[in-house]
This record gives sequence, structure tokens and C-alpha cells, in this order.
Amino acid sequence: MTGPRLVCGGISFHEAPVEILEKVSFPKESHPQLLRQLQSELDLEEIVLLSTCNRVEFFAIAKPTSIPSVQWPDFLQRYHQIPETISDHTFCVEGTACIEHLFEVASGLQSMVVGETEIFGQIKEAYETATTYKTTGKWLHKLFQSSFSAAKEVRSQTAITRGSVSVGSVSVELAEKIFGSLKNRKALVIGAGDTSEKTARALQSRGIASLFVTNRTDDRADHLAQTLQGEAIPWDLWKEKAIEVDILISSTTAPDFLLLQEEAQTLIQRRRGNPLFLIDLAIPRDFDPEINNLDGLYLYNLDDLQKISSQHLQDRGGEIEKARQILRPHVHKLIEWISNHKKMTQSKLNH
Repeated sequence: MTGPRLVCGGISFHEAPVEILEKVSFPKESHPQLLRQLQSELDLEEIVLLSTCNRVEFFAIAKPTSIPSVQWPDFLQRYHQIPETISDHTFCVEGTACIEHLFEVASGLQSMVVGETEIFGQIKEAYETATTYKTTGKWLHKLFQSSFSAAKEVRSQTAITRGSVSVGSVSVELAEKIFGSLKNRKALVIGAGDTSEKTARALQSRGIASLFVTNRTDDRADHLAQTLQGEAIPWDLWKEKAIEVDILISSTTAPDFLLLQEEAQTLIQRRRGNPLFLIDLAIPRDFDPEINNLDGLYLYNLDDLQKISSQHLQDRGGEIEKARQILRPHVHKLIEWISNHKKMTQSKLNH
């Protein structure tokens, strides 16, 4: 592909376990500073940074001096002060492969649960943030706008989004397998973000008897609870409420564990042996993994959900290939636009 040097790199659940992913995630408030730092340290002209619970990726126009396949893992290690080498868990591609990757990510083809729609909004937000802080230019504008058009066509022309299409909905399926019907069960959702809302809605659709929501910001918990006709629980009381619920699902951006093994041990004792099903959708994790060693507590995290979602991947095999066929002309159209635009620019320079 002639034209600008288009590169992308990252680390995702495809390459790395949750233990690595939680070390490399970036909170949203750090993105403005990060964009400029990455632009400088990786020798980039333009950049968009995407950081979700399942992936940390960048899309960029690189200068000739840039060696992103080396600079990207080095940056992650230095920034997050990770002692072990993580280059084996990262990837970096250029040109057409970069376009194909973004289009597939935006269409939900590279998601843990194939077809989930949350990633589309996350990519739009990442692009808008980079545009606000002026780290995008004409090449990335065209790339991302093209990816949005391509992803919309995939969603409208295929059945890729049918069925369980989020980690939240897969979590609820798992709860049903453990408890059977959820109609007499109570659930507490910790966090009031998009993942929490989708999970809560999935619980509602399966007939959960009582739904409670808690969040560090009371207003957000109140709003989500009101929207879902549930009940908001003050943040400092959620551990008390956990004594009486059957399902505990957490998706926050807390830097440390919300529930330690010792606290979980006390919790199960106070529950008098009633089993508690916990799903940790957070990166970094909200629940101490050692909780899994306790009797009566059943803890699942994103790695566990990835194994379960592999069945969904098989179920959608035909739709994935159909989606890729839809994406191909969008990729070729963008490559042609880049090539023609480069020729026009070069012609003007020559005259």
C-alpha cells in the first residue's frame, strides 16, 4: 500500500492472560497526556489510543524513524513498571493489515464475545478523544470514519449481533447454568458503567427477582437503578448487601481489590453456607483470585468467560466469514483513496 505509514499495535486477550492485561490498562483520565507521550516516544505523526478491559491498542501514522514493534512493548513496560518482558504478548502490523484489524475490531469480530456492540462505542470515544487533543489528522480521520461505515454495514447485513453478544450476557448465561432459573434470585451489580448496565439488563431479561446497584458515585448508582427499576445501595454498604444476594457481578476501574480473600471468608460464614456466584468483569480485577479456593464461592473472571465464549465463536462461524466479505470492499476502497490522495499531494508538490 502506497501512502502514509499506517501502523497499529497492541495487546489483547488474544495474546495475553488477564494477569498481564490488568497491568497494562490505562485509565481514561490519563489518555490526554498519554497520546502526546506516545506520539513523542514512538515517533508518530498521528495517533488514536484504545484502552478497554480486553485490549490496549494504538492506531497511528508513523514517521520513518519509528520502530513500533520494539518501541511499543518497551513503552508499556516502562510506563507501568513491569519487570518481566511482555513483547511476546504484544503485536504490531502495518499497512493493509492495520486497516483490516481496525475494521474487524470495530465490527466485533475480534471481541471476546464475537458480535458484541460495546466496542464500537469505545472506538468512537477513543477517536473523539484523540481528535479533541489534536493527535489525529487527515489520514486517521479517514481511517476511523471508514471503519465506522464498514462496521455499521456488517451489523445491518449479518446476524453477528444476535444471541449473547456481551461479556455481561455470557455471565448471565453462566449464572443460569449454576442456579437454573433466576426468577427467585437476587443480584448485586458493582459499578454503573456500560458493562455493568448491559449485565444488569441481561439479568432483567432472564427474570432476576431483585436487582441492586452500587457505585462509588451515588448519583450514577441512583440513575442506573432507577432506569432498571432496581434499588441503589450506598457504596459503603454493598458488602452487607452481599450477604443476602445470590449473584455478585463487578465491573469498576478500582486500582485495588474490592473484595479480599479474608473478607470473602467472613462473607461466606455470615451467609451460613449459601453459595455465592461472583463474576469479575474488571481490569484490573475487582475480586482477589484467591477467593476461588473458598468453599461456597464460585468466582469467574474474563479468562473464564473467554473459554465459554469460544462456543459462541463456533456458532457464529458462518456469519464471521460473511462479515469479512462485507469488509473487503471497504478495505480496498480506503486503500485506493489513500493511494489517490498521496498521488494528488505529490503532484501538487512537483508543481
